[in-house]
Amino acid sequence: MSTRGLFTPITKVRRQVFTEVATHAYERDLATPDYSYFYESSYRIIPGEVAHYRDSVFKERAIIRERIRLAMSLPLRPADTHKSFTEGMSDVAVAEKCLDTPLVNVIPFACEACPTDHFKVTDNCRKCLAHPCTSVCPVKAVSIGKTRAIIDQDKCIKCGRCEQACPYHAIVRTGRPCAESCGAAAIDSDELGRAKINQDKCVACGMCIVSCPFAAITDKSEIYQVVTAIRLGYKVHAALAPAFVGQFGPLATPGKIIAGLKALGFSDVIEVGVGADIGTVMEAEEYLEKVPREHDFLGTSCCPAWESFARQTQPTLSACISASSTPMKATAHALKGQEPASVVVFIGPCIAKKLEALEPEVRPFVDFVLTFEELMGMFSAKNVDLAGLEEDQFRASASRDGRGYAVAGGVANAIKNCIAELDPERDVPIMKADSLFECKKMLSLAKAGKTSGYLLEGMACPGGCVGGPGTLMPIPRAGAAVNAFANDSQFKTSLANEAVLPER
Repeated sequence: MSTRGLFTPITKVRRQVFTEVATHAYERDLATPDYSYFYESSYRIIPGEVAHYRDSVFKERAIIRERIRLAMSLPLRPADTHKSFTEGMSDVAVAEKCLDTPLVNVIPFACEACPTDHFKVTDNCRKCLAHPCTSVCPVKAVSIGKTRAIIDQDKCIKCGRCEQACPYHAIVRTGRPCAESCGAAAIDSDELGRAKINQDKCVACGMCIVSCPFAAITDKSEIYQVVTAIRLGYKVHAALAPAFVGQFGPLATPGKIIAGLKALGFSDVIEVGVGADIGTVMEAEEYLEKVPREHDFLGTSCCPAWESFARQTQPTLSACISASSTPMKATAHALKGQEPASVVVFIGPCIAKKLEALEPEVRPFVDFVLTFEELMGMFSAKNVDLAGLEEDQFRASASRDGRGYAVAGGVANAIKNCIAELDPERDVPIMKADSLFECKKMLSLAKAGKTSGYLLEGMACPGGCVGGPGTLMPIPRAGAAVNAFANDSQFKTSLANEAVLPER
């Protein structure tokens, strides 16, 4: 069962940290800020003398302080040498991008060094006469003890045959939730057995962040820099991703969320679905031009984690991944063309977008990236009651297909519908995958030549963007909300959207 959308202690702590950072950003003296506020933050979040979540209240507060640093775009402090908690804070109190890699970080002393992949015999074992577990083990790692079967972990090769053979389901496979959720196999161990991220493999999908039951993994945020830009009087545009619908509660309609963003100080709110419409047309034209004459298939470019994963794991297929702009870049490019001095903040469900915004071809257009969860911290800091606001609206609307980008299958369907208008005779077979595990299988088929002429849609998150690590609600409900909003659009396809034509 997925815990996405449940309000857990981890959810509470994350939101408290984001709220503390946003509150100081909004209320500090711009000339002489007092960063001692953040020492008090750990006591506001973890009050009293009794530990709330771990074995020590001091450890809890130490973890909170590292989370605050990361939420300000600062790096973790080394655990073996002294470094002031507030060191570097004055450097990031600016209206410029401070975020740098590594984006996803394990707070070492927050990690409980969960056991890695292993098989365990539970109390369900009946010490049966047949004991097929011993018969099927190819390395004789299973034996029968006094009260139950015993697995010799030094011999076990983790083939899983004993688990499958046990008639009582007494043998279970357990492992690190973070590692089991990582389709890029980027979770290693340090010398103390704690989780460690292999940054060469990590594509910042964020699944480890939402899967760690101890909240030991987190990413850096740009809340502080966004609020600073607003307070310094920059014209700051919020580019809102299609997955935003329903993320802030049933009473927070799209119009109220737009009004809420303006209450935070954003000058305007733009629907990134319009950028999706622009990208749809570009990828449809790219498909018609290059498949199969130049490329065996075309992979969509909407999800940066999928795109990075594909290029890393199957470099010979890189040319088949679309070179078209992502919706984020297309939207930001259009905004910067109209107002070069403006600040563009992409707000969505995805942390991989933070890495995409660091790429040389994207950085001139996208100034900052926030998640919906980080935005919630800003609403909380400013006491913005979305339900009580008057409805507002986007300056331009996206099509049904552009808004559908947020749900698995939506990107491919949008491109296919566009191709059908451009070339009605062209048949477009589709294959989609909405996790890196499924993406790996899809790429294997492509490598084997099984996807000739196909349009491949890759998504790193389950359910598509609505399942991203920065979302706030259960995936099925989020998908339903997006589809309902999409169907309300006056334009059905990307080509029908009149806002797209001037930007192509």
